[in-house]
Amino acid sequence: MTDPNNKPRTVICVGDIHGYLTKLLNLWSNLRSQIDPDSFNTAPVIFLGDYCDRGPDTRKVIDFLITLPKRYSNQKHVFLSGNHDFAFGGFVGVLAGEFEAKETWMEYADNEEREGWYKGEGYEKMHLQGRRWGGWIKAKFNAAKGIDYKGSIYDAAPTFESYGVAHGSSELMKAVPEAHKKFLADMVWVHEEDDVCIETQEGVKHCKLIAVHAGLERGKNVREQLEFLKAKDARVPKVTDLSGRKDVWDIPKELTETILVSGHHGKLHIEGLRLIIDEGGGLEGNPVAAIVLPSMKIVRDTDNFS
Repeated sequence: MTDPNNKPRTVICVGDIHGYLTKLLNLWSNLRSQIDPDSFNTAPVIFLGDYCDRGPDTRKVIDFLITLPKRYSNQKHVFLSGNHDFAFGGFVGVLAGEFEAKETWMEYADNEEREGWYKGEGYEKMHLQGRRWGGWIKAKFNAAKGIDYKGSIYDAAPTFESYGVAHGSSELMKAVPEAHKKFLADMVWVHEEDDVCIETQEGVKHCKLIAVHAGLERGKNVREQLEFLKAKDARVPKVTDLSGRKDVWDIPKELTETILVSGHHGKLHIEGLRLIIDEGGGLEGNPVAAIVLPSMKIVRDTDNFS
């Protein structure tokens, strides 16, 4: 809701961090310096997912994130699951619900050898994405990103190493602290926020906001998608709303006056009420970005406001 002075509240959406602690700390400092203290300290802060992999500091990133509710007790902190976080959770066994792991593999079994799925201790009870995450991909070069793979198809080796174990080791299941497992287990797959203001060419609009890591699927009933995402049903082999590309890029036509905000896509893309905030893409040389509503201001870890 707006405050008594009719000043729209601030909402902050933070893009994919991918294990880069220094970038996260710099971004947080820049957000604090650029937002009025009263607005910053009471803002909903929505993290759009993908906290792990690629960068070297996954453990420290999660350490920082889990301190925020105590350090900023008047903020609301929303931690969306990204596809990388879902897979990390699958490896350490914290995905919600009861499911038969092998049922998640069947549709994609032809990919097992090429993608080098994990087959170490505990693999029989592991979700498909956990096996893909902890395995060793045979290809060394990721042509789509123009960089070498870091261990698995998810580039998970730096995450293992941040917890002091070798990539692909079942020891990670013991090395990840319980507080981190709880963080992975508690992440939401979708977040809805009412009465979010956004500045447009037509003036300030009051909208509903839906945040989901990749987006909502084209051609599927939105209400049913939202119910599925809220249920966090891990019986499926993959969650397209967390991992899709072209099929989740646009806002579904049935949504009107709704902001749809995501990370995931390795791009900064703003078109009307569709906001994609992932300028970093997990690449070392790219910035981590956030968007501040209603102003639509983009803040990056690389900004120098002095």
